[in-house]
Amino acid sequence: MIVAYHSIFCAYGFWLPNDPRGSWSDFVGAWELFLAAGPATHCGARRSVAGAAHDRAVRDAGKNALLYPPMRFDFRQIQSIANGFAVACNDADFHVLACAIMPDHVHLVTRRHPRDIETIVGHFRSRATKELGKNAIRPDQPIWAKKSWNRYLDPPDVRPAIAYVNNNPRRAGIAPQSWPFVEPLG
Repeated sequence: MIVAYHSIFCAYGFWLPNDPRGSWSDFVGAWELFLAAGPATHCGARRSVAGAAHDRAVRDAGKNALLYPPMRFDFRQIQSIANGFAVACNDADFHVLACAIMPDHVHLVTRRHPRDIETIVGHFRSRATKELGKNAIRPDQPIWAKKSWNRYLDPPDVRPAIAYVNNNPRRAGIAPQSWPFVEPLG
């Protein structure tokens, strides 16, 4: 029985469809990106492959072929994204159990909702983007990758997903995060 979701959505240019570590993509939509780094590297991994050994030169070639530089959020932008997430929670009664806003991607664990998870992620991204614009810190380039990775969580999967998300900043060497819109599991 699905009770929650673990969603990962990336900043533009963070994880490309032909990342040498693998991706969830079946297609590379930009010819320049295909020429620079090859075809999509679809993998069915259910666990993170972020730490997998890979050819860094291929990954860098793909990033260099992008139309815009990869997006990296600074501290003010991360705060603004969090404010946008809080608005999204109020808009649609979303219940967030864990959130990590990293410089190049986001992890969210949300309770199950009547809306499908792709719509929920779109709502979070939309509100975050509006908040960046309102604070005059929205870059003049794409902010988000087109797709997200969403895992459906059964009851025994929820606590490990929350722990994974809460530990993500520490693993990346940045300060722990605490957001007022995140609710305790209870």
